[in-house]
Amino acid sequence: MTTQPTPVVLDVDTGVDDACALLLAALHPALDLRAVSCVGGNACVDDVVRNTLLVLETAGRPDVPVARGAERPLLEAPVDARHVHGEDGMADLGWGPAASTVDRRHAVELLRDVCREAAESERPVTLVPLAPLTNIALLLRTYPDAAQGISEIVFMGGAANVGNATASAEFNVFHDPEAAAVTLDAAADLGIPVTMYGLDVFYEPVVAAEVVEQLLAVGGRGPAELGGRLLAFQNQRFGRDASTIGDAGAVCAVIDRAGLTTQTLPLRVELAGTWSRGRTIVDRRDWSGDMAHDPHGEAPVRIEVALEVNGPRYAALWADTLLGRLDER
Repeated sequence: MTTQPTPVVLDVDTGVDDACALLLAALHPALDLRAVSCVGGNACVDDVVRNTLLVLETAGRPDVPVARGAERPLLEAPVDARHVHGEDGMADLGWGPAASTVDRRHAVELLRDVCREAAESERPVTLVPLAPLTNIALLLRTYPDAAQGISEIVFMGGAANVGNATASAEFNVFHDPEAAAVTLDAAADLGIPVTMYGLDVFYEPVVAAEVVEQLLAVGGRGPAELGGRLLAFQNQRFGRDASTIGDAGAVCAVIDRAGLTTQTLPLRVELAGTWSRGRTIVDRRDWSGDMAHDPHGEAPVRIEVALEVNGPRYAALWADTLLGRLDER
């Protein structure tokens, strides 16, 4: 576990599992949540902003600035995932809107300002994108000096082995593959370390039905009840007795990196394939041999790719945080 609070900024498309991640980031004492930027993805960006403000208010963190960002991908028409997250994008809770309001800055401007302030204070932030990478691509190419205030990027997206939006591509990268490619290239150019928390580990941290009941029993429309309702929605929608915390696992990785196994690997984002557009092509070959026959060569971008996770460890970290049981750990 980290001993000093880690400054973090989340980029979200809230989203059931984004909401789970926001709750963890807002509540865990090892993290110092500085800001949240919103982007269209699971729902339209205005719904994402509304959902994000509600989650932070529920967590007792209306002080965290929230900004509205990109409405759509850089090139493609937007798609959403309401079939997964509900018509309101966040479990159709029916809870009223938050009293807090959105920051007047565009999300990219908020990210720029927070990163510059972090550089000046010599406390760089960990940037945790949990959504299509449109805002992050715009940030790093428009304001490259922001990199001086970023210690690392831990993003939820991509996969070494599987897809979900298509047979090849994970949703966040599929939604805006150009933004993913730009972000990874820019991070490599600017010397920002990157960890990909992808589908290879995404589904492993699951919360059992009995823990969901404990969360719901807290009541009071606080963070525990909200977390319980989000997972109960998933259980009901997909006929499960346990559900993943999804994006929240990437936040767990920032708190407790020892629960994650990664490997430094070359990576490219497929932009042109008919069946594979949006795929993260992770090269796991042994380049010590003769690879001269490969006309592409080794990818110039190398990042940490998450290949294994201690799912029960991360699920317990998330649930204990919402239930106020961290002192018992």
